[in-house]
Amino acid sequence: MYMIKLIGLFCLSALNAAAQDDLGLSSGYISFSTSDFDVKLVNSSQTLASLSTKDSSLDFSPFDLLSERAANGNYHLGDVAVRYRANGDQEWVDLNSAAARAPVLPLSGSNGSIATSNLSPTISENSPLSITREWSTDDEDVTLSFTAQNTGNSSLEIGGFGFPTEFNSIFTTRTAEETQAKCSLTDPNIGLAGGYLRVTPLSGAGASLVVTPLGNTTFEGWRFLPENTSTVLGYQSQTFEGFYSWEVHTLGYANREWNATQPWNPPTSRILTAGESMTYGLRFSLSPNIRSIEDTVKRTKTPLAVGVPGYIVHADSIARLHLFYNSSVSSISSDPADSFDFSATSSGYSLTPSPSAWGRVRVDIEFSNGAKQSVSYFITKSGPQQLSDLGNFLFTSQYYTNTSDPFHRAPSIISYDRSVNDYVLQDPRVWIAGLSDEGGAGSWLAAAMKQAAQPNADEVSKLEDFIHQTVLGTLQPPNSSAVRKSVFFYQPNATDYDYSPDIDWSSWESWNIPDAYATNRAYDYVHVSAAYWALYRVARFYPEIVKQASWDWYLSQSYNTVMFAMSNDPNGNPNADYSELGLMGETVWGHLLSDLKNENFTTQANILEARMKQRAEAWSMQTVPYGSEMAWDSTGQEGVYYWTNYFGLTSAANKTIDSILGYMPTVSHWGWNGNARRYWDFLYGGKLQRIERQIHHYGSGLNSLPLLQHFQQDPSDIYALRVGYGGNSGPMSNIDQEGFAAAAFHSWPDTLAWDAYSGDYGPNFLGHVLGAGTYVVDDSELSLVVFGGEVERIENDNVTVTPTDAVRRMVYLAALGVKIGVDAGNIEVVRYSERDGSMSVWIAPSISSVSTMAAAKSTILRVEKMAQVASFGSPVVMTADLTLLRGGWMIDLSNGTASVEIGFQG
Repeated sequence: MYMIKLIGLFCLSALNAAAQDDLGLSSGYISFSTSDFDVKLVNSSQTLASLSTKDSSLDFSPFDLLSERAANGNYHLGDVAVRYRANGDQEWVDLNSAAARAPVLPLSGSNGSIATSNLSPTISENSPLSITREWSTDDEDVTLSFTAQNTGNSSLEIGGFGFPTEFNSIFTTRTAEETQAKCSLTDPNIGLAGGYLRVTPLSGAGASLVVTPLGNTTFEGWRFLPENTSTVLGYQSQTFEGFYSWEVHTLGYANREWNATQPWNPPTSRILTAGESMTYGLRFSLSPNIRSIEDTVKRTKTPLAVGVPGYIVHADSIARLHLFYNSSVSSISSDPADSFDFSATSSGYSLTPSPSAWGRVRVDIEFSNGAKQSVSYFITKSGPQQLSDLGNFLFTSQYYTNTSDPFHRAPSIISYDRSVNDYVLQDPRVWIAGLSDEGGAGSWLAAAMKQAAQPNADEVSKLEDFIHQTVLGTLQPPNSSAVRKSVFFYQPNATDYDYSPDIDWSSWESWNIPDAYATNRAYDYVHVSAAYWALYRVARFYPEIVKQASWDWYLSQSYNTVMFAMSNDPNGNPNADYSELGLMGETVWGHLLSDLKNENFTTQANILEARMKQRAEAWSMQTVPYGSEMAWDSTGQEGVYYWTNYFGLTSAANKTIDSILGYMPTVSHWGWNGNARRYWDFLYGGKLQRIERQIHHYGSGLNSLPLLQHFQQDPSDIYALRVGYGGNSGPMSNIDQEGFAAAAFHSWPDTLAWDAYSGDYGPNFLGHVLGAGTYVVDDSELSLVVFGGEVERIENDNVTVTPTDAVRRMVYLAALGVKIGVDAGNIEVVRYSERDGSMSVWIAPSISSVSTMAAAKSTILRVEKMAQVASFGSPVVMTADLTLLRGGWMIDLSNGTASVEIGFQG
């Protein structure tokens, strides 16, 4: 349900301009087919024009916009970019087939060749490199290869060899329905010989394209391709991220543009002696659906790695790496050295982090046939310790106490700039300094959700001060449940604040008082309602550390804030814009609704439920119900899924899961695994502002929630679990060794670093807290595995599960279809019988390794049947003398750890 047509913000004036036909479209096309594809090449350039499925359901190339991208400088698949130098020289020379096009020279090719050409006319006829390109077919697949020959008299060093990729990720000028039907997204697995590209339909349904290396080709780097942004279609805008290049060699870039970073893989070059040639190529294969992409990778005989629970690993956990390849491993190591201890298993290795390891770690695997694969990991502290560090940083370094601040922002947990280690007190994007919007609310939202997961008495006291002294009356107007867009503003005539003269305040983002104090942005209400809900949870189970209001006051405040956003003013107009869209983080409203019911707030629960049902039913009637204030977004899906699933609107819920899988991959790289597509939010919440694929921005944590809930209801869909758990782990990588949490990681190889601003991290962490858990599944290929814990099968078919996730309050047993959860304290161990399903759970008042965590004197145990598995019926708590309370069983923790026995009916 997009509100506007998808037109790039920077290209409106150019849409009617005719693109120059440097590509040679007037010369026609070369057409050919395989059993899976219909293909068109531009006759003049022999670059790809169209790569469509046989049923024409999807063209992976933007063929319908080709005439708009026919000018010099527009990249197409089949172009090549090479960087070389004479052996011993310092300066690199660039060759680029897209820069100044001329018709290529057709040649006769090898057997199976469809189109072969020499590229000298469109590169450089004076270059000592002669490059020949060949398009071929191989059964159902299409292949593309380049042969570069040194025709000079001395050796050349090839320091860059790239395959520019162009797939149909152009949303500009398309309606939401057209975008969903025609477009696809590309995600890389930058893994050397184990590297590949996934090109998935935006709808998430139907076939996907898999691009794998041919021969000795490797995937060493992923380079953004700059194009002329003044051309049509808005290259590098919110509706057109831009294209990237698969790089086989990267030393030429590492020496120059990337010389300040640590690349994903060691940069390499290749020496070509006089007369010598080399060949690199790619294979294009069709996967019948997204869940079959890895099977397609295996079919191409490309090394495949599957990590459990993923590639972000807590220090107190053991990761499992499953390897699928037709050659045995000759060596495995890590960089930095000894970051992991490797132990061979039946299908790969277990990886135990060393005590000193932290941050990015590359695992290098060499096979007996000489192939080399890399897998990228990120090692963190233990999950509970990270939460403790995060809370400490938020409530010390980021706790702002200047009560003379003219904008009344104190006390608060305010935005932070890690590059200078100081508050962000002014920014032309006023919300970042103004405690609202995602970019300004991010830090205090994370602080609130940390208390919901791991309460700390001193931090709770400061959070209450923030609520009662700053939220009430400032962020929320006096005696109102509305939420302002910013409490900081730019209006020099209204305050004596010393606005920095070094900042350009002329931007539309530099709101004056009326614009900043407007209360019409529905997204902002989620953050405030979540903070109230978090304090309700703390007050309910840790009443001795909540001093300034009662649990029912916080619960009511959360409800009132939601309903203001969801209601109309006296004139019948909505109080808040975008209230009919899925809102970031509104899964917390589902928890709020459950708590209202459990606390017998029946009237409020009925009103909230009816309003959510109204929205869900509207979404279920829409072709693309994932609207946003942006032209395209990956944030509406979370709310749409929660409520359509809640009300049993199965078709809409399943369609939403497909949509998420269309932009959220699983690959053997911590940065892209579970990383929901985001590429413009550095403009609104980051310090380094540019359109760029973001790593573990808040889309990761939020989009993990539908996938994990979907898996609980369908435990056969381990693919959804892998993607969802990768996304839910993402927010843990944002937290540095002192506890600062960054908005996201910059993926461009010239940076490869966390952004300096805390920005909009809060929604990411909210997603992590609400989805954190331990998932146990017995998979036909991976065997008995656990995501977020340790598992051991012991005598008599008994299985012991020890949670190691950050929150430790939920365990899901896929073999039984049962979710076990507690509202406070933590789950220490779960044991279950595979034979009869009997379960035992041990519940502790707090996590013993975190001395600052408050201890719960009681908790509510919830045991839910999420899916019908085998013959197991409904779970029943067998332990005597337990009291049913608030939808679960009250567990007394005043004497320490308690144990509960659970069985099944029938």
